[in-house]
Amino acid sequence: MERVGIFGGTFNPVHCGHIRLARWLIDTAAFDRVWLTLSPENPLKESRPGATDADRRTMLEAACSNQPGISPCFIEFDMPRPSYSIATLRRLKEEFPDCRFELIIGADNWRIFDRWRSSSEIISDFGVTIYPRPGYEVSTPLPQGVRFMADAPVCDISSSEIRRAPQLYNTMLPSGVANYIESAQLYGIPKQQTIE
Repeated sequence: MERVGIFGGTFNPVHCGHIRLARWLIDTAAFDRVWLTLSPENPLKESRPGATDADRRTMLEAACSNQPGISPCFIEFDMPRPSYSIATLRRLKEEFPDCRFELIIGADNWRIFDRWRSSSEIISDFGVTIYPRPGYEVSTPLPQGVRFMADAPVCDISSSEIRRAPQLYNTMLPSGVANYIESAQLYGIPKQQTIE
């Protein structure tokens, strides 16, 4: 049975840290595949300006192109909003019975995981993989069904920081994403600005 990690997010925008982590999880055999699952509406986050659902879908497709084992997943766009991870995981299990799904979250989200809908069911029925985030420690021992990938690459840049700092685009965004942002004039980037 193929092991698929579900790495969810608003990806506004998707950046190199997301792709680097997904690649590491595949290369270290933690998962066979990682699906970057785009959330149209996160119940624990306020809405963020700058990019439409269509923009974020296009950027995620661009980021995953030429990345073996890493795929965009848009299943939540066909589901009720807001997006709850337990509903997404149940739907994926139903539609892809030959895959074993596990949730991937950052240490920052693990700190508030008890606020997630059906958090204990996510752990017992699917499992959770935690990756490090700067400033967030993960206490052990962890519940059965939860693992902490302490050696996973740490990215101390967030999507919100990238939106506020266009100078980061050249170094923190996959080239296809940076080019799309420039052409669509997202996040206040003027059309005439050149992004390599």
